[in-house]
Amino acid sequence: MKEGKAKIIFACDSCGATFSKWLGQCPECREWDTIKEHRPAPAPNPFSGYSGELSPVQPISQVALTSLPRINTGISEFDRVLGGGLVRGSVVLIGGDPGVGKSTFLLQVCCRLSEDTKVLYVTGEESPQQIAMRAQRLRLPNQHLLLMAETSVENICITATREQPQIMVIDSIQTMHTAAVGSAPGSVSQVRESAAALTHFAKQSDLAVFLVGHVTKSGDLAGPRVLEHIIDVVCYFEGNSDSRYRVMRAVKNRYGAVNELGVFAMTESGLKEISNPSAIFLSRPSQPMPGSAVMVIWEGSRPLLVEVQALVDESHAENPRRVTVGIEQNRLVMLLAVLHRHGDIVTYNQDVFVNVVGGVKVNETGADLAILLAITSSLRDRPLPTDLIIFGEIGLAGEIRPVPNGQERLKEAAKHGFRRAIIPKANAPQEKFSGMTLFAVEKLTDALAAIADL
Repeated sequence: MKEGKAKIIFACDSCGATFSKWLGQCPECREWDTIKEHRPAPAPNPFSGYSGELSPVQPISQVALTSLPRINTGISEFDRVLGGGLVRGSVVLIGGDPGVGKSTFLLQVCCRLSEDTKVLYVTGEESPQQIAMRAQRLRLPNQHLLLMAETSVENICITATREQPQIMVIDSIQTMHTAAVGSAPGSVSQVRESAAALTHFAKQSDLAVFLVGHVTKSGDLAGPRVLEHIIDVVCYFEGNSDSRYRVMRAVKNRYGAVNELGVFAMTESGLKEISNPSAIFLSRPSQPMPGSAVMVIWEGSRPLLVEVQALVDESHAENPRRVTVGIEQNRLVMLLAVLHRHGDIVTYNQDVFVNVVGGVKVNETGADLAILLAITSSLRDRPLPTDLIIFGEIGLAGEIRPVPNGQERLKEAAKHGFRRAIIPKANAPQEKFSGMTLFAVEKLTDALAAIADL
């Protein structure tokens, strides 16, 4: 019998969407010339690995609850992002823009861990000489670190089985390939199948694996979205090339809190952790400036004091600009509509620019009130007091909604010398908060009246 022709699919290398025919532009991510032809690997026989025994079924109440053994990396900020340390048998993806410091940071971690633990560093992009020269330049203790240049997943697993390391680094997953897939390295199917094979090997051998991943132009992880579902932890390195600070954020963590944040500084000797991030984000000028406000956001399991700056200027264009750095642009547009409707402050003929200082990306709604008060300060050319902190969510009806962990935010602000705070009324403590004057507000108009009297 003549075998049927293998089915051909077309997949986008940017977002992983699949189509039945080639298209010039991907309808999902709107990228051009990213759809490539792929021949999927044949589906395996689901009973090929059947050993004759089935997994036992038991009530959930009888499952043994044992704590997960963790490996201390020696970098407390990294341990915080991981949820308390590296879990054996876990797969951690470190993503980020090229040059942000992913390989440098993992080399630092591996050199520290290799003093007490067997670590294998697999490089697929750089030569072993380049890795060794970097370790020497950073003056890292690299006497016990094992290094291998390889891109074949099968060869990597064979070597790891022979060497029996406890930790392995794959730099990067886009350069890996497996013989089960006929497409080129870096394609959607190769990235997916290589990550799945390495994850399966890590679970079987109780091996902790770091995967280095690149990001696309839009800032998402390169490769199919299913890659993030396969692995256990996804961490993103954020930072601008013109800034020495780097922020690591956990966007997925099966062993800890999501959105946990770690802050690092790039130095001549590599990335150094910063244990008090609020101090570096509050490097404000000695004189108060219009359009500047300090907000207390909640990142992971701790509060963080961040400065937000706003600039409102007369617009001469038909459509005034709304430019944001560090917050979502659509959120700003919505807040300006609330400011107009419930605060009677007009900005439809003004250009509005909002920037979160330090390169931090704010995702929570607790920054709404601080953003609008900073915009009002710039529009009226009246600076806010330097000892004032602000937090609170704003609803479409102009009400100030409470935010989680209000007490912890106030304590963090008081620790850094702030003496006044504008907060939601529902977050006001029942007892008097020593050392700080609180302005508890229910509506946006109350907050605007509060800054007018300061």
